[in-house]
Amino acid sequence: MESSNFIYDFIDEDLLENPGMKIHTRFPPEPNGYLHIGHCKALVIDFGTAQKYGGMCNLRMDDTNPAKEDTEFVDAIKEDIHWLGFDWEDRFFYGSDYFETTYQLAEKLIMSGDAYVCELSADQFRDYRGDLSTPATSPYRDRPAEESLDLFRRMRAGEFPEGKYTLRAKIDLGSGNFNMRDPVLYRIRYIDHHRQGRKWCIFPMYDFAHPIQDMIEGITHSLCSLEYEDHRPLYNWVRDHVDLPAKPRQIEFARLNVTHTVMSKRFLRHLVETGLVDGWDDPRMPTLCGLRRRGFTAASILDFIGRVGVAKSNSLVDIGLLEHCVREELNNTAERRIAVLDPVKVVIDNYPDGKVEYFDLPNNPNDPEAGMRKVPFSKVLYIERDDVAKDPPPKFHRMKPDGEVRLMGAYIVKCVDIITDGTGAVTEVHCTADLETGNGMPADGRKIKGTIHWVSADHCVTADAALFDRLFTYANMNEIDSSEYDKYLNSESKKTVCGIKLEPAMKDAAPGQRFQFVRLGYFTMDSRNNGVYNRIVTLKDSFKI
Repeated sequence: MESSNFIYDFIDEDLLENPGMKIHTRFPPEPNGYLHIGHCKALVIDFGTAQKYGGMCNLRMDDTNPAKEDTEFVDAIKEDIHWLGFDWEDRFFYGSDYFETTYQLAEKLIMSGDAYVCELSADQFRDYRGDLSTPATSPYRDRPAEESLDLFRRMRAGEFPEGKYTLRAKIDLGSGNFNMRDPVLYRIRYIDHHRQGRKWCIFPMYDFAHPIQDMIEGITHSLCSLEYEDHRPLYNWVRDHVDLPAKPRQIEFARLNVTHTVMSKRFLRHLVETGLVDGWDDPRMPTLCGLRRRGFTAASILDFIGRVGVAKSNSLVDIGLLEHCVREELNNTAERRIAVLDPVKVVIDNYPDGKVEYFDLPNNPNDPEAGMRKVPFSKVLYIERDDVAKDPPPKFHRMKPDGEVRLMGAYIVKCVDIITDGTGAVTEVHCTADLETGNGMPADGRKIKGTIHWVSADHCVTADAALFDRLFTYANMNEIDSSEYDKYLNSESKKTVCGIKLEPAMKDAAPGQRFQFVRLGYFTMDSRNNGVYNRIVTLKDSFKI
């Protein structure tokens, strides 16, 4: 996070007025899906702000809306937060823990004349809502408190069908802020709750439950995204009208929007449930578990969030910045390995049959302490198909007829024959090696412009690779109606390459290890599919800082 931002400025003001205040924040995800990169910004702000001020941050599951909530998501949210390096210690709560207290406070609002039971249907509610020049109306606004209290208790007892009654706050039907036009506080719903079962058939609305939950937990600063700015007057109204000692301050910040993806949990769920992706942790998904499976590190994601910063206005962030952050980290930390994704056989005609040499190559040239590894070299090798051209274009400095090329870390070889099949595809290459150039340097000082990578055919490991691209073809998906999202899914977002060839050191690779496949990109073994390597990012960085 930034060393200073407007949230910190507000908190500093509050601390000047209340020198003994202990800063207390909360992160309140709804357990109806997996956390994505957008949630990560809120998570970092909530936990990071508490850390900065030596305070506390609670983890609270916002399970006041029972639809689609599940313990699977609760466990996944916990795992993601720990993976990023944050901890709520012993302060883990559920919003549903406070259902009884919230209900009792609602009764008190009825008795004080600040809430009433309304029986407008959903259609009537919209019809009576008014507009900017016309106030809303409700024929039930002046219902006696005793009658509303009786109806509210019977709502809880399950006497009425869904939609028959709601509990509304009595605030201001003429307010220019429609959130203050006697908003609904409770509605009837007959649905199983993932923790409460069928104990409750009335559920509080988020705008009523959330400030109460914050007050019960002693939250000092309720940090939330910008869409709640217009809801802040209602947050403050609830805070000021219920009898709880804590008086938290709501502060809003801009959401994180990233190019070529969406942050709608509803649509991400649609992708999962319709099989358009391979689950919540599909490496193309913007979920934290998907990014983790793809190979992104927690440090690179935190770096990305820090660079984005904390702003008051919404903006669109290039996904290239996220890729730049992980690329920058892995360039310094990932060990180098040789992989050939599209192998073509190369025979070194003048190399002795059965001979094997071992060349020393650095594990990471950016880290002298990473040491060296030995890579076997033999008569038959594999190189990339793109590194061979029988009819080369201009300035092609790789394998071509009568051309010389340096085999990385080994010999200089001269191409003597390129064999193709009936379609013109290269099937085999024959070369001769300058066996006096074991260090890659010719004794006569001639310049060799091309260097290519290789693996020994007799020693290599065979695996598969998954190459990922943008999930959506359109950059700013915020401009697209959600009903049209499917049309912009990138059909080329995943490509599986079978039969890649790896140097033998990769026999010991394990999920979670990250490597630079030289000249190709950064890869990690898939946590679900042993023997499949996910490309994290390519080597080329087009993002401009």
